Amino acid sequence: MNKIMKGLMLAMGLAGTVTANAAVISYTDFSDVTGLQLNGNAAQVGDVLRLTSDTSGQAGSAFSTNAIALSADVSFSAFFSFNISGLGGFGDSDGPGADGLVFTMQTVSNTAGSAGGGIGFDGLGESLGVEFDTWDNGTPTDPNGNHVGVNLDGNVTSVTTVNEPTRFNNGSDWFAWIDYDGTIDELSVRYSQTSVKPTLEAIIYNVDLTSIFDSTDVFVGFTSATGSAYNNHDINSFSFNTDFDENFASNGAPPVSAPGSFLLLMLSTLGLIAYRRKSF
Repeated sequence: MNKIMKGLMLAMGLAGTVTANAAVISYTDFSDVTGLQLNGNAAQVGDVLRLTSDTSGQAGSAFSTNAIALSADVSFSAFFSFNISGLGGFGDSDGPGADGLVFTMQTVSNTAGSAGGGIGFDGLGESLGVEFDTWDNGTPTDPNGNHVGVNLDGNVTSVTTVNEPTRFNNGSDWFAWIDYDGTIDELSVRYSQTSVKPTLEAIIYNVDLTSIFDSTDVFVGFTSATGSAYNNHDINSFSFNTDFDENFASNGAPPVSAPGSFLLLMLSTLGLIAYRRKSF
Protein backbone atom coordinates (compact mmCIF):
# COMPACT_ATOMS: atom_id res chain seq x y z
CA MET A 1 0.00 0.00 0.00
CA ASN A 2 1.58 3.33 -1.05
CA LYS A 3 1.96 6.36 1.25
CA ILE A 4 -0.80 8.32 -0.45
CA MET A 5 -3.26 5.46 -0.04
CA LYS A 6 -2.31 5.22 3.64
CA GLY A 7 -2.76 8.97 3.98
CA LEU A 8 -6.17 8.75 2.36
CA MET A 9 -7.26 5.95 4.68
CA LEU A 10 -6.02 7.88 7.71
CA ALA A 11 -7.84 11.00 6.56
CA MET A 12 -10.99 9.05 5.84
CA GLY A 13 -10.74 7.31 9.20
CA LEU A 14 -10.49 10.65 11.04
CA ALA A 15 -13.31 12.04 8.98
CA GLY A 16 -15.37 8.99 9.82
CA THR A 17 -14.76 9.61 13.51
CA VAL A 18 -15.83 13.19 13.09
CA THR A 19 -18.96 12.26 11.17
CA ALA A 20 -20.00 9.40 13.42
CA ASN A 21 -19.64 11.40 16.63
CA ALA A 22 -19.94 14.86 15.09
CA ALA A 23 -16.84 15.70 17.14
CA VAL A 24 -15.01 18.74 15.84
CA ILE A 25 -12.99 19.23 19.04
CA SER A 26 -12.14 16.47 21.47
CA TYR A 27 -9.61 16.63 24.31
CA THR A 28 -9.66 13.82 26.84
CA ASP A 29 -6.95 15.84 28.61
CA PHE A 30 -4.60 18.69 27.77
CA SER A 31 -1.26 16.93 27.61
CA ASP A 32 -1.31 18.33 24.06
CA VAL A 33 -2.92 21.72 23.37
CA THR A 34 -2.51 21.66 19.60
CA GLY A 35 -5.45 23.46 18.01
CA LEU A 36 -5.88 25.96 20.85
CA GLN A 37 -4.87 29.60 21.12
CA LEU A 38 -3.88 30.34 24.75
CA ASN A 39 -4.14 33.97 25.85
CA GLY A 40 -3.17 36.03 28.86
CA ASN A 41 -2.40 33.89 31.90
CA ALA A 42 -3.74 30.66 30.38
CA ALA A 43 -1.20 27.84 30.30
CA GLN A 44 -0.82 24.10 29.92
CA VAL A 45 -0.04 22.67 33.36
CA GLY A 46 0.61 18.93 33.19
CA ASP A 47 -2.47 17.46 31.54
CA VAL A 48 -4.88 20.30 32.39
CA LEU A 49 -5.61 23.65 30.76
CA ARG A 50 -5.12 26.27 33.50
CA LEU A 51 -6.94 29.47 32.63
CA THR A 52 -5.66 31.29 35.74
CA SER A 53 -3.49 30.33 38.66
CA ASP A 54 -4.34 31.14 42.27
CA THR A 55 -2.98 34.67 41.96
CA SER A 56 -4.81 38.00 42.09
CA GLY A 57 -5.50 40.10 39.01
CA GLN A 58 -5.21 37.42 36.32
CA ALA A 59 -7.16 36.89 33.11
CA GLY A 60 -6.82 33.93 30.78
CA SER A 61 -8.62 32.36 27.87
CA ALA A 62 -8.25 29.53 25.39
CA PHE A 63 -10.07 29.29 22.07
CA SER A 64 -9.98 27.10 19.00
CA THR A 65 -7.15 28.36 16.81
CA ASN A 66 -9.42 28.31 13.78
CA ALA A 67 -13.07 29.26 13.53
CA ILE A 68 -15.46 26.32 13.45
CA ALA A 69 -18.20 26.24 10.81
CA LEU A 70 -21.63 25.60 12.30
CA SER A 71 -24.78 24.70 10.38
CA ALA A 72 -27.21 27.41 9.32
CA ASP A 73 -29.19 27.08 12.56
CA VAL A 74 -25.92 27.00 14.62
CA SER A 75 -26.92 23.89 16.58
CA PHE A 76 -24.23 22.31 18.76
CA SER A 77 -23.53 20.10 21.76
CA ALA A 78 -20.58 20.51 24.12
CA PHE A 79 -19.14 18.75 27.14
CA PHE A 80 -16.33 19.70 29.51
CA SER A 81 -15.03 18.94 32.97
CA PHE A 82 -13.38 21.47 35.24
CA ASN A 83 -11.81 21.90 38.65
CA ILE A 84 -11.52 25.13 40.64
CA SER A 85 -9.07 24.97 43.53
CA GLY A 86 -6.58 27.00 45.56
CA LEU A 87 -8.87 29.32 47.52
CA GLY A 88 -7.23 32.65 48.24
CA GLY A 89 -7.72 36.35 48.88
CA PHE A 90 -10.77 38.11 50.17
CA GLY A 91 -14.02 36.29 50.75
CA ASP A 92 -17.62 37.02 49.85
CA SER A 93 -20.73 35.57 51.47
CA ASP A 94 -19.66 31.97 50.73
CA GLY A 95 -15.94 32.35 51.44
CA PRO A 96 -12.71 33.11 49.54
CA GLY A 97 -11.91 32.39 45.91
CA ALA A 98 -12.93 33.98 42.61
CA ASP A 99 -14.10 34.63 39.96
CA GLY A 100 -15.15 31.56 37.99
CA LEU A 101 -14.99 30.50 34.35
CA VAL A 102 -17.09 30.87 31.21
CA PHE A 103 -17.69 28.46 28.33
CA THR A 104 -17.57 30.89 25.43
CA MET A 105 -18.49 30.99 21.76
CA GLN A 106 -17.67 34.14 19.81
CA THR A 107 -17.32 35.16 16.18
CA VAL A 108 -14.86 38.06 16.44
CA SER A 109 -11.52 36.48 17.38
CA ASN A 110 -9.81 33.80 19.45
CA THR A 111 -8.59 36.21 22.13
CA ALA A 112 -10.22 37.69 25.24
CA GLY A 113 -9.40 38.71 28.76
CA SER A 114 -10.99 41.10 31.23
CA ALA A 115 -9.91 40.59 34.84
CA GLY A 116 -12.01 40.31 37.96
CA GLY A 117 -15.79 40.22 37.72
CA GLY A 118 -15.66 40.35 33.91
CA ILE A 119 -14.47 36.70 34.05
CA GLY A 120 -12.63 37.28 30.75
CA PHE A 121 -15.99 37.50 28.95
CA ASP A 122 -16.97 41.13 29.53
CA GLY A 123 -17.04 43.11 26.29
CA LEU A 124 -16.95 40.20 23.83
CA GLY A 125 -19.43 41.13 21.12
CA GLU A 126 -21.40 38.54 19.11
CA SER A 127 -20.93 35.94 21.82
CA LEU A 128 -22.56 33.34 24.03
CA GLY A 129 -21.23 32.57 27.48
CA VAL A 130 -22.27 30.03 30.09
CA GLU A 131 -20.68 31.17 33.33
CA PHE A 132 -19.84 29.15 36.42
CA ASP A 133 -19.54 32.14 38.72
CA THR A 134 -17.89 31.90 42.14
CA TRP A 135 -17.98 35.53 43.32
CA ASP A 136 -20.86 37.82 44.23
CA ASN A 137 -20.38 41.17 42.46
CA GLY A 138 -23.77 42.36 43.66
CA THR A 139 -26.89 43.29 41.73
CA PRO A 140 -27.66 43.44 38.92
CA THR A 141 -24.63 41.37 37.85
CA ASP A 142 -24.88 38.41 40.24
CA PRO A 143 -27.64 36.83 42.33
CA ASN A 144 -25.08 35.35 44.74
CA GLY A 145 -21.54 33.99 44.95
CA ASN A 146 -22.13 30.57 43.40
CA HIS A 147 -24.33 30.20 40.35
CA VAL A 148 -24.58 29.32 36.66
CA GLY A 149 -25.70 31.94 34.18
CA VAL A 150 -26.25 32.48 30.47
CA ASN A 151 -24.53 35.59 29.12
CA LEU A 152 -24.93 37.21 25.71
CA ASP A 153 -22.87 39.71 23.68
CA GLY A 154 -20.16 40.16 26.29
CA ASN A 155 -22.56 41.24 29.01
CA VAL A 156 -21.82 39.59 32.37
CA THR A 157 -25.30 40.42 33.67
CA SER A 158 -26.83 37.05 32.90
CA VAL A 159 -30.14 36.72 31.08
CA THR A 160 -30.98 33.73 33.28
CA THR A 161 -29.31 32.06 36.26
CA VAL A 162 -29.59 29.10 38.58
CA ASN A 163 -28.12 29.02 42.08
CA GLU A 164 -25.90 26.11 43.14
CA PRO A 165 -25.64 25.33 46.88
CA THR A 166 -22.36 23.39 46.55
CA ARG A 167 -19.37 25.61 45.87
CA PHE A 168 -17.88 25.22 42.40
CA ASN A 169 -14.48 26.12 43.84
CA ASN A 170 -14.47 23.20 46.26
CA GLY A 171 -11.46 21.56 44.59
CA SER A 172 -13.55 18.72 43.15
CA ASP A 173 -14.14 17.83 39.51
CA TRP A 174 -17.36 19.12 37.95
CA PHE A 175 -18.92 18.09 34.64
CA ALA A 176 -20.99 20.26 32.30
CA TRP A 177 -23.09 19.67 29.16
CA ILE A 178 -24.33 22.54 26.99
CA ASP A 179 -26.69 21.87 24.08
CA TYR A 180 -28.32 24.15 21.57
CA ASP A 181 -31.15 22.98 19.32
CA GLY A 182 -31.23 25.61 16.60
CA THR A 183 -34.44 24.23 15.10
CA ILE A 184 -36.37 25.46 18.16
CA ASP A 185 -33.86 28.06 19.45
CA GLU A 186 -33.46 26.21 22.76
CA LEU A 187 -30.30 26.35 24.87
CA SER A 188 -29.96 23.85 27.71
CA VAL A 189 -27.34 23.59 30.45
CA ARG A 190 -26.70 20.58 32.65
CA TYR A 191 -23.96 20.04 35.20
CA SER A 192 -23.05 17.52 37.88
CA GLN A 193 -20.35 16.34 40.26
CA THR A 194 -20.56 12.96 38.56
CA SER A 195 -19.69 12.11 34.96
CA VAL A 196 -23.19 10.94 34.05
CA LYS A 197 -25.25 13.52 32.20
CA PRO A 198 -28.33 14.54 34.24
CA THR A 199 -31.72 13.88 32.71
CA LEU A 200 -33.11 17.23 33.83
CA GLU A 201 -31.74 20.55 32.68
CA ALA A 202 -30.47 23.11 35.19
CA ILE A 203 -31.25 25.88 32.69
CA ILE A 204 -33.46 26.03 29.60
CA TYR A 205 -33.39 29.33 27.72
CA ASN A 206 -34.88 30.27 24.36
CA VAL A 207 -32.59 32.42 22.26
CA ASP A 208 -31.95 32.84 18.55
CA LEU A 209 -28.18 32.43 18.41
CA THR A 210 -28.11 33.11 14.67
CA SER A 211 -28.99 36.72 15.47
CA ILE A 212 -26.47 36.85 18.32
CA PHE A 213 -23.55 35.43 16.34
CA ASP A 214 -24.47 36.98 12.98
CA SER A 215 -22.22 34.29 11.49
CA THR A 216 -21.94 30.52 11.35
CA ASP A 217 -18.17 30.63 11.95
CA VAL A 218 -17.32 30.67 15.66
CA PHE A 219 -14.32 30.38 17.94
CA VAL A 220 -15.02 28.06 20.86
CA GLY A 221 -13.31 27.94 24.24
CA PHE A 222 -13.15 29.28 27.77
CA THR A 223 -12.41 32.47 29.67
CA SER A 224 -11.62 33.09 33.32
CA ALA A 225 -10.30 35.76 35.65
CA THR A 226 -9.33 36.57 39.21
CA GLY A 227 -9.48 39.75 41.25
CA SER A 228 -8.57 40.38 44.87
CA ALA A 229 -9.82 36.83 45.48
CA TYR A 230 -8.47 34.04 43.31
CA ASN A 231 -8.42 30.36 42.33
CA ASN A 232 -6.78 27.93 39.99
CA HIS A 233 -9.29 27.54 37.14
CA ASP A 234 -8.57 24.27 35.34
CA ILE A 235 -10.29 22.62 32.38
CA ASN A 236 -9.72 18.86 32.51
CA SER A 237 -11.38 17.73 29.26
CA PHE A 238 -13.44 19.23 26.47
CA SER A 239 -15.40 18.09 23.44
CA PHE A 240 -17.60 19.98 21.02
CA ASN A 241 -19.69 18.96 18.04
CA THR A 242 -21.58 20.80 15.35
CA ASP A 243 -24.76 18.78 15.76
CA PHE A 244 -27.35 18.94 18.51
CA ASP A 245 -27.17 15.58 20.27
CA GLU A 246 -28.44 15.20 23.83
CA ASN A 247 -26.57 11.89 24.11
CA PHE A 248 -23.23 13.51 23.26
CA ALA A 249 -20.63 12.57 25.92
CA SER A 250 -23.49 11.47 28.17
CA ASN A 251 -21.12 9.24 30.15
CA GLY A 252 -18.68 12.09 30.68
CA ALA A 253 -16.15 10.80 28.15
CA PRO A 254 -15.19 12.79 25.04
CA PRO A 255 -15.93 10.64 21.97
CA VAL A 256 -12.32 10.38 20.76
CA SER A 257 -10.04 8.21 22.88
CA ALA A 258 -6.70 9.77 21.93
CA PRO A 259 -5.75 12.58 24.36
CA GLY A 260 -5.42 16.10 23.08
CA SER A 261 -6.84 15.57 19.60
CA PHE A 262 -8.21 18.33 17.40
CA LEU A 263 -10.11 16.90 14.46
CA LEU A 264 -11.06 18.72 11.29
CA LEU A 265 -12.97 17.55 8.26
CA MET A 266 -10.32 19.37 6.23
CA LEU A 267 -8.13 16.30 6.73
CA SER A 268 -10.54 14.29 4.62
CA THR A 269 -10.51 16.91 1.87
CA LEU A 270 -6.71 17.09 1.76
CA GLY A 271 -6.41 13.31 1.72
CA LEU A 272 -8.88 13.01 -1.12
CA ILE A 273 -7.08 15.68 -3.18
CA ALA A 274 -3.77 13.88 -2.71
CA TYR A 275 -5.37 10.56 -3.64
CA ARG A 276 -6.92 11.90 -6.84
CA ARG A 277 -3.63 13.42 -7.95
CA LYS A 278 -1.93 10.05 -7.76
CA SER A 279 -2.67 7.76 -10.68
CA PHE A 280 -2.82 4.01 -10.15
